Amino acid sequence: MHQDYYLKISRASDLKDLKERMLYRIFEMLPGLFSLGTIFCAVFFSWKFPTVASFFIIGFSLYWLSRTVYLSFHLRAGYKKMKEHEKIDWLLKLKEFKDWKKLHHLVVVPAYKEPLEILRQTLLSVAHSDYPKEKMIVVLGMERSSGKAAEETAQLLEKEFKKSFFRFLITFHQKNLPGEIPGKGSNESFALKQARELVIRKSSIQDENVIVTSLDADTVVSPSYFSCLSHRYLSVKDPLHTSFQPVPLFLNNIWQAPMFSQIFSFSSTFWHTINQERPEKLITFSSHSMSLKALHDVGFKQTNVVSDDSRIFWQCFLKYDGKYRVEPLYYPMSMDVNAAPTFFQTMFNMYKQQRRWAYGVADIPYFLFGFLKNPRIPFSRKMSLGFELIEGHWSWATSSIILFSLGWLPVALGSGDFSHTLLSYNLPRMTSYMLTIAMLGLVWPVIISISLLPQKPPSYPLWKRFVFAIEWFLFPIAMIFFTALPALDAQIRLMLGRYMGFWSTPKFRGKT
Repeated sequence: MHQDYYLKISRASDLKDLKERMLYRIFEMLPGLFSLGTIFCAVFFSWKFPTVASFFIIGFSLYWLSRTVYLSFHLRAGYKKMKEHEKIDWLLKLKEFKDWKKLHHLVVVPAYKEPLEILRQTLLSVAHSDYPKEKMIVVLGMERSSGKAAEETAQLLEKEFKKSFFRFLITFHQKNLPGEIPGKGSNESFALKQARELVIRKSSIQDENVIVTSLDADTVVSPSYFSCLSHRYLSVKDPLHTSFQPVPLFLNNIWQAPMFSQIFSFSSTFWHTINQERPEKLITFSSHSMSLKALHDVGFKQTNVVSDDSRIFWQCFLKYDGKYRVEPLYYPMSMDVNAAPTFFQTMFNMYKQQRRWAYGVADIPYFLFGFLKNPRIPFSRKMSLGFELIEGHWSWATSSIILFSLGWLPVALGSGDFSHTLLSYNLPRMTSYMLTIAMLGLVWPVIISISLLPQKPPSYPLWKRFVFAIEWFLFPIAMIFFTALPALDAQIRLMLGRYMGFWSTPKFRGKT
C-alpha cells in the first residue's frame, strides 16, 4: 500500500484495514456526539444540577461577550486593510520584481447549469483584469450531465472569449465516473488535468510558475486581483507551499435577494474578513489560489468529497508534513447572495447551503486520521489547527442554542428549592444583560455592511435600507435555525454514516 494512501480518503469505507476503518468511523462520530452531548448535558444539568448549570451559563455568556469584542476588533482591522489594498496599484508594485513575467495564471471555473449571463459576467471580470492576458489560461469546466443547454452555452462563450486569453479551454466532465461524486471538486480536478496536459505541458511552462485560481461560477474578480495575487506569490517565503485566500463579498445580486438572506451573506463575509487577521488559523474557502505544483503533488483535488475547497488545504498540510499555510490577501472577490424566485425557496436554499458548508465537519476525521499516520507534523501545529477546527464546528452547532436556552432552562427545569434562590431570580437578568451588551458588537457589522452595499437601483425604496440595519439585531435568534440546526444536521448525518453528496446552490438574479 502506498504510504500516502490516507491523503485520498473520503470516508471510513475507503479503508481496507478493519482496524483503521473502525478508527476512522469513530472519528466520524465524534463531532456529532460532542455537539449532541453538549446539548444533552445542558438540559440534564439544568434539571438535576441547576446551580452548576447556572454558573456554566454565566461563564459561557462572559466568554461569548469577550469573544464578540475580540472578533469585532479583528473585523474592523481586516476591513480597513481590505479597503487599503483596493487602492493600491498592484500591477505597478508587481513590476518591482524582475522575474514577474514568468508567472502564468490558470483560472478554472467549474459550472453546473448556471445561466449564460452569470458565467459570462465571471469570464468578463477575468478578461477585464489588468494582468497581461497572454499570461492567462482560462478553463471553463462544464458538466456533461447538464445536457444540450450546457453545450450551447459553452459554444457561445467560446466564440466570445477564445481570443481574450493565451488559451481559453472548455472541458466536459463525464458523469458517473468510478470513485467520484458529482460536484465541484470532481469537475475542477478533471478540468485542471486537461489544462495541464493540453496547454501547460505543450507550452513548456513549468508547474512552479503557474498559479491556479479556483473560481465559483458566480465569482466576479476585481480588476487588480491577479496582479495582487502575483505580488503576494512572489513576496511570501515559500509560495509553492502556500494557498492564497481573498475575502468573499456576497454582493452580485444583493438588491435582488431578500433582506434576511442579505444579512446571512454578510455574516459569512465578516467571518472570513476576521479570519484574514488570523492567518495561523486560516483554511481555504470557496474561491482561492495556489500553485499548480502543489496541486499536482497531491494528485489534484479529491473527487469524492463535498467540501473540496477546505479539503485541498488538509491534503497539502498532510502531504508536506505540516509545512503548508494559507496567506490572507485582504483583497475582495464578489459572489452571489443566496436568492430564489420566492421567499420560502430562498429560506430552503439557505438551509441547504449552510448544511453543505457545515459538512466541512468531515475534515475532522480526515485530519485526525492523517495526524496519526504522519508523525512528522509538529505536535504544536496539530494541536493549534485541530483545536480551531473542532471548536469551530462545535461552536457552530451549539453556541446559539446554549446562549438562547440556558438562560431560562435551569429556572424552568430546576427543582423547587432552586426556584426560590437568588441565583434563580437573577440568572435570566444577568444573561440578558450580557447578551444585550454583546449585541453592541453588531454595530460594526451594520456600519460595514451598509458601506459595502453597491449603488442602489432607482426602483429600490430607501426605507428598506433602514429595515436592513434593524434586521441585524434579529440575526442572533435566526442563527439557531440557519446555523445551528444545519450544522447539527450535517454532523448527525456524518455520525450515522448517511454521507452527503454535493448540492450546488441555484443561482438567481431577478429584477429589483
